[in-house]
Amino acid sequence: MAEIINKVKQSRLITIDLEKMLPENSVIEELDLSQFLFQGLILRELEYRKYLEEFNWEQFEGSYLATHCSTDAIIPKWAYMLVVQHSSGFAREVFFGKKEDALSELYERIFSKVDWKEYSSKYVLLKGCSKIDLPPSVYLNATKKLLPFVGKLMYGEACSNVPIYRKK
Repeated sequence: MAEIINKVKQSRLITIDLEKMLPENSVIEELDLSQFLFQGLILRELEYRKYLEEFNWEQFEGSYLATHCSTDAIIPKWAYMLVVQHSSGFAREVFFGKKEDALSELYERIFSKVDWKEYSSKYVLLKGCSKIDLPPSVYLNATKKLLPFVGKLMYGEACSNVPIYRKK
């Protein structure tokens, strides 16, 4: 019987698994401020402060917290400031927006520390399948960082990829 040869390992293809760049235990929770609105429309300051005082902030222990309002209500800026104040000591950090926005912000920080020059003239594959549903902005920003350096950029899996860019 002939030996099975892994041609992917023998190729000069470098796979970047964006999911593995995220530090372990990077749980992102969402807090929708609509739950604190009077009749789903109005944020009343005294009631809001009371809700925040009684709210179980411990559920966000060690997590990143993405806070937003899913309705069209006008939320004053100080309402978000109070979320930060109440969640400090529990949440690792508070972001404005949804989980997707927080992930994008975290990846921008990670990308700023990467030496993208190490991919100069390389064939790079941005891995497509992952356990975390990464927002398109993460792939967009990774592509912007890689394009000035790579010889070829692809998306997907080694056995089935979509060519994105090839240096001429």
